[in-house]
Amino acid sequence: MSSNVRDISKHFHHKQLHFEIDSIVAELGVLRLNSLEERQRKDRPPWLPSRKGLASILEGLSAVLFPNRLGLPAFTEGGTHYFVGHTLDVTLSKLFEQIRLELQFVSGQDGLSKNEYDRAKEITQAFATRLPKIRALLDSDISSAYEGDPAATSVDEVLVCYPGITAILHYRIAHELFQLGVPLIARMIAELAHSTTGIDIHPGAQIGGSFFIDHGTGVVIGETAVIGQRVRLYQAVTLGAKRFPTDENGVLIKGNARHPIVEDDVVIYAGATILRRITIGAGSTIGGNVWLTRSVPPGSNITQAQVRNEVFEAGGGI
Repeated sequence: MSSNVRDISKHFHHKQLHFEIDSIVAELGVLRLNSLEERQRKDRPPWLPSRKGLASILEGLSAVLFPNRLGLPAFTEGGTHYFVGHTLDVTLSKLFEQIRLELQFVSGQDGLSKNEYDRAKEITQAFATRLPKIRALLDSDISSAYEGDPAATSVDEVLVCYPGITAILHYRIAHELFQLGVPLIARMIAELAHSTTGIDIHPGAQIGGSFFIDHGTGVVIGETAVIGQRVRLYQAVTLGAKRFPTDENGVLIKGNARHPIVEDDVVIYAGATILRRITIGAGSTIGGNVWLTRSVPPGSNITQAQVRNEVFEAGGGI
């Protein structure tokens, strides 16, 4: 195409694509100012932690934790140490900025006070010291997946291919940040994994080592769930709440223990739904598609047929 034709085409294109948007922008402005979001924000600063920024931080932390698999290839040992140190330094600086934004948003101040600056630095440093603990837990999770899945050919395959491990990696990072007092960042990190894997783990949940989610899509683990060591879940398992109590004004009561406790060495098969603050005893097996709202003792083997019979005998029909 000649330059003249290109210029004419460009001119014609822009002339034809002039939209009348002033009234739309004004209408959106009115809706925005009257929205629940705006009313809840009140006088808080408009900036929140960045989803895109947190995705970059997760990429950096993954490379720090597993430099030879999720970082750059072909390091010497000395080169690996340099890469980890440099990447960690850069990533923690980014994390500090995101923590600063959350603390500033919560405080409602336009600027960051000295106390909030110190608090952001303190949280960032405390999180950094927990990275070896996170790596050790992830090693146990990866080993559990490799040993528990006959289709897995190597631990490397588990790390780079299994959505359950991706979700658990995000959860392990998010949980520590949740514990350190930045719940919004923690939740955003968990939701990044949710959108990628279909696995929804609230960062407030407490999950022991050697945790394995096989296949994974549709798994939901609620905020106050407690999961012991060497627990295995399959796809579409829900560890949820049955009811949401309200106060005298009808407002939801938040933070109360409302999700199950799953003790050590429990296996929960696909489609099982376990609700309320009940306890699944150590060494139990919960069958596929079971709907369970009562505690079961250690060593139980709960099947869908068994639950149906219990309902029938109690007069509930089937």
